[in-house]
Amino acid sequence: MTTRTWKAIGDSSLSAQVIERRPLHYAAGADPSLDRPAHVRAASGIVRFGGELVVVQDDAAFLAVVEAASGVVRDVPLPAGPDGVRLFGDDRGNKAQKLDLEALVVLPTAEGELLLGLGSGSTRVRDRVVIASRTTAGGLSPRLVSVPALYAALRAEEAFSGSELNVEGAFVDGDDLVLVQRGNGDPKRGRTPVDATVRLDARLFAEHLLDDAPLPPLRDVVAYELGHLDAGRLTFTDAAWHEGTIVYCACAEASPDVTRDGPVGAVAIGVLPPFGPPRFARLLDERGMPSTDKVEGLVSAGPGRLFGVVDRDDTTCPAELLTIAWSG
Repeated sequence: MTTRTWKAIGDSSLSAQVIERRPLHYAAGADPSLDRPAHVRAASGIVRFGGELVVVQDDAAFLAVVEAASGVVRDVPLPAGPDGVRLFGDDRGNKAQKLDLEALVVLPTAEGELLLGLGSGSTRVRDRVVIASRTTAGGLSPRLVSVPALYAALRAEEAFSGSELNVEGAFVDGDDLVLVQRGNGDPKRGRTPVDATVRLDARLFAEHLLDDAPLPPLRDVVAYELGHLDAGRLTFTDAAWHEGTIVYCACAEASPDVTRDGPVGAVAIGVLPPFGPPRFARLLDERGMPSTDKVEGLVSAGPGRLFGVVDRDDTTCPAELLTIAWSG
């Protein structure tokens, strides 16, 4: 498979600044019977689905549904892990069992829209996808499926997976589902980490998930060198459509490999043109200072605005919903 590589360019005509943040607390509070904490934890993706914002978490088996206007958050439990557990981490000694759902996307199908939460694929346990559809009452009905063929194909395509597979984002572009690989892995077996995108037919992939049809072929791998901020290498954390362009977020995180977190030194918001190099701006906080918020998900919030979700990498701290002013 032929692969293009684009090098990102810092662009002073772009501007990204946090103008509001809301901690995400469940309206119903904690519920030990569901193994649910009082707050959303490691937020890792966000989409609009049925007029609401839906947030996925990488260490908690819950979807969080957010009313954008009020900020009220309700939970949708996902299938529990061993012994009914829905929270995972070093503090519990069960981090290896987490789904590591890192990407959310709304997939159009003949039967209506499907919400997909994709595991990172950073271990075989994480080769799974959450599928959710709207119920007649307007709620969400999620189920968990293993997708071994997809993740085997992604690992085998070294131009996409690099040294360690880590799917961090997904979006639909025309007839294609585009998956986003984060290149924060550990170099191994002579391979280096890669930030990249790959395409597959969205309709055929839905048939693979729902009807056990063959997996459509992977196509059009594009690799990216996303640049540096403050000597830290930027790596993808998500991408989404906004006002006719594809925007992305990237973090300079000192993570030793795809399964361990590290301190975040800088964050960028950028544009992925269909052809040509990405352009990016440093994310600033409310004071106009460089932000170190680990933005792991982006979605359009209307003209000149983006919503971003922040993973604090601290189980005691709520994830945050940022409103970001974006121009250029």
